[in-house]
Amino acid sequence: MRMRPTLTWTPTEDPPPSTTDLRPVADALGAGGVLVLSGAGISTESGIPDYRGEGGSLSRHTPMLYQDFTGSAQARRRYWARSHLGWRAFGRARPNAGHRAVAAFGRHGLLSGTITQNVDGLHQAAGSDGVVELHGSLDRVVCLGCGALSRRRELARRLEEANPDFAPVAAGINPDGDADLGDDQVGDFRVVPCADCGGILKPDVVFFGEAVSPRRVEHCRELVRAAESVLVLGSSLTVMSGLRFVRQAAQSGKRVLIINRDATRGDRHAAARVDLPLGAALTTVADRLGIPLGDETASVA
Repeated sequence: MRMRPTLTWTPTEDPPPSTTDLRPVADALGAGGVLVLSGAGISTESGIPDYRGEGGSLSRHTPMLYQDFTGSAQARRRYWARSHLGWRAFGRARPNAGHRAVAAFGRHGLLSGTITQNVDGLHQAAGSDGVVELHGSLDRVVCLGCGALSRRRELARRLEEANPDFAPVAAGINPDGDADLGDDQVGDFRVVPCADCGGILKPDVVFFGEAVSPRRVEHCRELVRAAESVLVLGSSLTVMSGLRFVRQAAQSGKRVLIINRDATRGDRHAAARVDLPLGAALTTVADRLGIPLGDETASVA
């Protein structure tokens, strides 16, 4: 029997109390060697909703599962119709104060690395270098047949040519790039094959139910080993892909700090969880450290 991936998490015990005190975060960053692990919550101020927070997309939307995408032509049609429309909204998203703060901390040598669970490219657009995209990027497309990589812009052009009259109005956008469309709006949307071999195209992202590559996981584990502390930004840590690095850090005696509005699955491993809006919190920390935030200079698409 096929197991469904973990989409939600319910605490089985009372979570540790949260705080609004940013001094532990400022102290950790001031000491340097901080590894940032970011989730969907850092992008909400850029207009991209998160999965599980208040009003999160999981309350109205079930993300595409890898097994469904690979096993059903209709599922792929539905996915690409929704994603094609959602990609336009992603292309208009701009980095917010949280992304700019992370980039500024990196420029001032306070970070040992940045791992993001997001696929929106906003850390890089804000100026962060060397970002590890744990779950890939919507900016790339991979062929499941020949493995060829291509740019999402090129696929968007081909899909527009194949579907010149496709212009439904979406009810919203989701953190995985999907637009909220009904099956009647998807209609007979035409999916295009790989231009090289005619194979199935998939965004170069890790779907729910799909494993992160072992090489990428080991790279992230190396970053945890090299860090002095780990700072989690805007992640509920519900899925193991991010939680395992928090557990690794805590088991090796490294300090874990979390900034997230809701309780997370990693709270019991953390020295503190700060319950404040991310943009304002990180701007305050930057001010305390005397670090100016730069203006965003690039869009995602």
